Amino acid sequence: MQDNDIQDEQSSPHRRHFSIEETVFILMVILSLLGIVITDFSRSDGFGYWMIMVVVFGALAIFVSWMQAKTSDNDFADIVKEQGRHWLHTLIVVGAASLIIKTEINASLVILLILALATMLDGMRIGWQFTLLGFFLATCAIIVAYVEHFILACVGLAVLVTTGTFVWGFWLNRQSAEKEN
Repeated sequence: MQDNDIQDEQSSPHRRHFSIEETVFILMVILSLLGIVITDFSRSDGFGYWMIMVVVFGALAIFVSWMQAKTSDNDFADIVKEQGRHWLHTLIVVGAASLIIKTEINASLVILLILALATMLDGMRIGWQFTLLGFFLATCAIIVAYVEHFILACVGLAVLVTTGTFVWGFWLNRQSAEKEN
């Protein structure tokens, strides 16, 4: 095997994982937009949707962590325990918030903010895309609360965030390729 082949094999898992992480990020943005639309049309369905999204986001975070653990020295069992506790605690706080807040639209916005915070904090372990997703969720919650035509504003923000992620990812890949050469 030549040196170039060895370098390609060593760098390809990172590039492949970046693509998978990018796909998970886009999926989470789409699920978030879907939740905003559902909340707009049916407040009770929106409330339930956000409750389910805590579990879905947790599962996706564990999946991304697993992908990252395959190329590092981290023990996957430890990662699952840590991620599981993080998202279980998030679910407990979401449940408590739903008991305290009586109106479904306010409860949905608070759950969205809790999910935003949990995603931001998880980004410290997983990577910048989760942190960015958390900021996206928090910004969408504020937009929903204050902008009359919030769906269009949130979709525009989603396009901006997704495009920015692609540009940043491309730049990071380019920088790492230049360092290798």
